[in-house]
Amino acid sequence: MAKITRKPAPRKAPAPKKTARAAVAKPKPAQKTASAKKSLKATKPSSLKPWTPAEVHDAFSRFRKANPEPKGELEHLNPFTLLVAVVLSAQATDAGVNKATRALFEVADTPQKMLDLGEERLRDYIKTIGLYRTKAKNVIALSAKLLSEFGGEVPRTRAEIESLPGAGRKTANVVLNMAFGEHTMAVDTHVFRVGNRTGLAPGKTPLEVELGLEKVIPAAFMLHAHHWLILHGRYTCLARKPRCEVCLINDLCRWPEKTV
Repeated sequence: MAKITRKPAPRKAPAPKKTARAAVAKPKPAQKTASAKKSLKATKPSSLKPWTPAEVHDAFSRFRKANPEPKGELEHLNPFTLLVAVVLSAQATDAGVNKATRALFEVADTPQKMLDLGEERLRDYIKTIGLYRTKAKNVIALSAKLLSEFGGEVPRTRAEIESLPGAGRKTANVVLNMAFGEHTMAVDTHVFRVGNRTGLAPGKTPLEVELGLEKVIPAAFMLHAHHWLILHGRYTCLARKPRCEVCLINDLCRWPEKTV
C-alpha cells in the first residue's frame, strides 16, 4: 500500500504592524471667512480702556447736536399699534413692517378691532413679514390678553409687557421708552454692535450691554439714547464696512480697526 504524504499548509503572511498614528488624517474644521471673523470680532466684548464719563458726555452731546429729537422708524398711531409693530419687527426690517402695517392699522388700531379682524385676515395683511403665521397668532393672543387683563390698555411696567405673547425684554423697553417716556435701553443688533465695537459698553449678551449702557450714559441723554445708538449702528457703524470717515465719535471710539 502506497504511503500518503501531506504537503505542509502554506504559512500566512504576517499582518503589518500597526503604526502609532493613523494613516488617514482627520479632517480640519471649516475655516471662518474673513468677513465672518471680522463680524465676530466686531461684537466681541472689548478689554480696551473704558470710556471716561467726560468722553461719554461728549459723545452723546454730539449725537444730540446732530439730531436733537430722534424718532423710531417703526410707524404707529398709539401705544397698542407700537406694541404690535415691535412684535412684528422681530427678525424683520422696520421698512418691511411699515409696508405691511400701514394698511393694517387703518382697520385695526385697538385690541378689540384686532380681535374682530381675526387671525386669518391678519395673516393676509402681514404675510410679507417673516414668521408671519406665528406673529399673527401672537398679536391676536396679546390683544385678547390686553382686553381680559389690562382693560384694553398697554400696561406700563416691563414685567406686564413681557407677559404678553410675542413680547420680550427688548419689546418692553421700546414701548416703555417710546410710548411712555421711560429711560429704558432697548438693545437690538445695532446697539449691541455699537456698544461692543466702540468699547462704550462691552458685553457678551444684550442684557449685559443694556445694563452697561444704563450705567455709563448720563440721565440727561437716556430718553433718546437708544435711538441715537440704533441710528448710528444702522447708518454709520455698519456691520461689515463701518463708515468711520463720517462717524461723529471716531476720535473717541476704541475699535482697533477703525479706518481714521
